[in-house]
Amino acid sequence: MAHQFFFNSYILDNLPAPAKGFDVVQDLSEPRLRMYITSRGVKTFFVRKRVHGRDRRIIIGNYPDVDIEQARLSVSGILEEAAKKIPVRRKKIPFKDFIQIYIKNRVRRCEDSEVKLLRAINTHLQDLFDINIDAISGQNVSDVISKIHGRAIAGRMQELLQSVFKYALEMGYVKKNPIANMPRIIQCRRYRPLTANGLRSLVQAINQEESQMLRGAFLMLIYSFLPKSKIFAMQWQDLDFNRYVWRDWPLSDMASVLLQNMPQDNCDWVFVGRAKNHLADPRVAWARVAENAKIPDLTMDDVHKFMMRHLEWASDREDVRRNMNILLEQLLTY
Repeated sequence: MAHQFFFNSYILDNLPAPAKGFDVVQDLSEPRLRMYITSRGVKTFFVRKRVHGRDRRIIIGNYPDVDIEQARLSVSGILEEAAKKIPVRRKKIPFKDFIQIYIKNRVRRCEDSEVKLLRAINTHLQDLFDINIDAISGQNVSDVISKIHGRAIAGRMQELLQSVFKYALEMGYVKKNPIANMPRIIQCRRYRPLTANGLRSLVQAINQEESQMLRGAFLMLIYSFLPKSKIFAMQWQDLDFNRYVWRDWPLSDMASVLLQNMPQDNCDWVFVGRAKNHLADPRVAWARVAENAKIPDLTMDDVHKFMMRHLEWASDREDVRRNMNILLEQLLTY
């Protein structure tokens, strides 16, 4: 059962994030209004409604982008809209046009993530673009999915298409989901080999690297809790050592000290690669580091996932920074 209280900005601003998964709280003033709090500290208003025999959770928006009163006032309208009979739309619409409607109304991602999603759609689903969405059959989808190399990507595209057709059914553009009974692709999830002991061995191996630039970049994978793409493309102008942030991302004490000790060399980039461009993909050096740490299958993404999985999230940036420092001290204490 969801924890109930009167929603107000002070309480919602200071709600603690769960260590993993998500928590749900309920408003006493408008009992139909609820909120998810994820382990990343994201707070999202939603309502529940049984629609056409199925329990649906309808997202209103993220707090504080949507304020409390706005969320309360929107509950009745959202529930009335959800209870309406599905309209039958006789106007034909190509898949490429409907996917744009779907992305606009249903996809909530950061800018970088949305760009990656659009690139994947344009790469793998192009054969469906010119077919009207109500004319797409299960065989059409099977043919598209079968052409995708890699079980993981194929599985994700199948999940995306399931969501697209469910939305098309809700909007009345199709009468039935053509892939409702399609067998789900079983994805072989990658085993991530990093442990706390392995992390300490990794730091020792990184410190043996001769290049200060590579040492700094690899250590930032641990100290900054950022993915490699953001670390390698860091620019000096985005760093604020007075507030300990990179853009709006908090920097741990270890990350701040490391960055301040990096040479600037009259270059915009913090980690400089070839031809004065930013560091791109030092895979050979990383493979050497992973081998020296005796974790040969380790990737840079594994490090980011490990650090974020153990970080306790908070809504306040200073609290996140404090949690970073505490976690690093715990993980790196020999």
